[in-house]
Amino acid sequence: MTRPTFTAFKEKALRNLQVRDEYEYLSTAYELRKEMIRLRKRAGLTQEKLAELLHTKKSNISRLESVNFKMSPKLSTIEEYARAVGYKIKINFVPNNTENHITN
Repeated sequence: MTRPTFTAFKEKALRNLQVRDEYEYLSTAYELRKEMIRLRKRAGLTQEKLAELLHTKKSNISRLESVNFKMSPKLSTIEEYARAVGYKIKINFVPNNTENHITN
């Protein structure tokens, strides 16, 4: 018996409505952290150097970037991080469901 590929496993798992809802809920936090890491690296900063710039500890930066960290960072923390790596934040709201989207 062969093991399914990750893609096949994910596809099958996402057929379950509860799994899909949780996946979509967590995907925003995952994408945010992935983007933060990408921008830090693009800026040529290590976690240690970024921690110095933000007057904090490397462990705090590591936790902030970790997809396994359960707590969401405050917006002000994300803004400080963005400034330190040479960016600013832009928040964009998108409808969950176009059928229920309310327009003015």
